[in-house]
Amino acid sequence: MKEYLEQIVLDNPIKSYLIVIGIIVIALLFKRYVSKYIASWLYKLVAKPTNDIKRKSFLNKVLKPLDIFLVFFVGLTAVGELYYPKVFDFKIHNVSIKSIVGGIEATAMIIIFIWLCSRIIDFIALILEEKANTTEDQTDNQLVVFFKDFFKAILIIIGILLILRFTFNKNISNILTGLSIVGAAIALSLRESLENLIASFIIFFNKPFITGDIVKVHNFTGTVEKVGLRSTRIRSDVKTYITVPNKQMVDSILDNITHRTQRKIDIRLELAVDTKPEQLKALTPLFKNMLTQFNHIENSFVYFLETGKNAHVFMIEVFTDVSQTIQEFYTLREEMNIAVLEILKQQKIDLATKSSNITVHNS
Repeated sequence: MKEYLEQIVLDNPIKSYLIVIGIIVIALLFKRYVSKYIASWLYKLVAKPTNDIKRKSFLNKVLKPLDIFLVFFVGLTAVGELYYPKVFDFKIHNVSIKSIVGGIEATAMIIIFIWLCSRIIDFIALILEEKANTTEDQTDNQLVVFFKDFFKAILIIIGILLILRFTFNKNISNILTGLSIVGAAIALSLRESLENLIASFIIFFNKPFITGDIVKVHNFTGTVEKVGLRSTRIRSDVKTYITVPNKQMVDSILDNITHRTQRKIDIRLELAVDTKPEQLKALTPLFKNMLTQFNHIENSFVYFLETGKNAHVFMIEVFTDVSQTIQEFYTLREEMNIAVLEILKQQKIDLATKSSNITVHNS
């Protein structure tokens, strides 16, 4: 038996092959236990250990890639103790089979590791998204999605650099230097896109508006439906879908209608010039008394604005609260206009446009 175990096959004794196989079998049998232990330890780093539902969700995300990573790592470590058979030591296009096999192993390890890290990022994003849903501010949800995609992109770049380093034996420092030069050239050519990207960060952190806000910018009004990395999508008040570059949303004068504390109603009355002074004097208390009959009015001003050869001008300014819907606001304005006309009718006062004389000259 001992002589059989010492027999050399492909430059390695049979005993070494059996040891490697045994180690791989043990890894396959106990991988789930080891994976659960490591996953539980990782879970304590990213979440509260008392939440069993989140713990199960985390285990479902990381156990599979962690199992594969552990088995692959243990298997490669065990196989690495064997001598590479000389019979397989030949080259294809000046590249040895040994180097190709080693590159495949390194690439597989890196891909599995990046996959595992990506699952952890997904779970962290899930936790942060649940916390963001407890707040009324929708910007938190936007930030979670943005940074999840951002860190995944960084993770993929790191994975590519690791593959270049350990699979193709490239000098990463030279690659990074070359990328910085190329990046500078790309940055110059994509200056506007970078400005929009920076503007998106300003929107996320400064919060001039969030998803769901009604805003007015560039002479149009609409509801913000999405804030992206390059542009903001707005559903206008006529239901069209408008895309505005983030730079313009930051640089332009933006009116966030959702954040206003009051709505304003302006009623400008141009009365006929033949209106008597005592009639004009009586209008102010009548208008003020009329305004007391309406709800939702917080402040109001009535004043005789100006007079002239064409009309006497009265101004009524009303500020209402924002608890009304837009339909209720329009209804209130309509009722005020009708009440004003009724007062003018009772006082027998005409509007300036009503009294107009047309003179015909015969030649």
